[in-house]
Amino acid sequence: MEYLKNEFRQLIVETKTLEFRIVYIFMSVAIIVFLSMTVASPNFYYDHFSRNRLDSRIYWFLVDGSIMFLIPVLSIKFIFKKKLSDFGFTLGDKKFGLITSAIFFAFMFITVWIVSSSQEFTLAYPQGGAALKTDIQLLFFYEFCVLIYMLGWEFLWRGYMLFGLKEKMGYYTIFIQMIPFFILHKGKPEIELFASIFAGIILGIQALRSRSFVYSWILHWLVMVSIDTISVLRFQYNFYKIF
Repeated sequence: MEYLKNEFRQLIVETKTLEFRIVYIFMSVAIIVFLSMTVASPNFYYDHFSRNRLDSRIYWFLVDGSIMFLIPVLSIKFIFKKKLSDFGFTLGDKKFGLITSAIFFAFMFITVWIVSSSQEFTLAYPQGGAALKTDIQLLFFYEFCVLIYMLGWEFLWRGYMLFGLKEKMGYYTIFIQMIPFFILHKGKPEIELFASIFAGIILGIQALRSRSFVYSWILHWLVMVSIDTISVLRFQYNFYKIF
């Protein structure tokens, strides 16, 4: 018993050396991911509302995006009492952000065009299902929902976590935020899963250098829009060639 008491006392001593903000960020990110995987998932919608694929995706994008965005924002404003710009909610270095985003998007667009040259790809995207391939207005609304989702997703990793840990951990925080970003791609095609390792690193570098998460947000959204748009066009015109 005395041994356990000594261990507990030592644990208390070590705990007192921890910085509140760092611990809070790690714990809050864990809770956000928990909520994301449970109440904000398509499976939750299936279990509690209906089996409609499109509705489940819209629910996922709006609810999950809101959770991933609002909890960090409220934490920054009321717990840390900091400005959102301290966590990358600013345009920062516009020249660097726009140039790198244009380069990354051009590379990803070419990659998506090549990878999409199969009917299997067009069956997988858009994730909302076949209705989006024939209803353009619905597709526009769907992509708006994706924009909201990407706002939360990118702010969580490339804003809240990245800039929140930067002061204490420096550039190591790029790799720290990359790990959960990569893990949460589980279930995606293997190529996309593997690529998310490098995407997480590249987007992290871009965010820190530009001092903004905004560019990774818009870039990620444009890539998703291009995936869905190319899939719809290939399906409608039955064109699955590269050239």
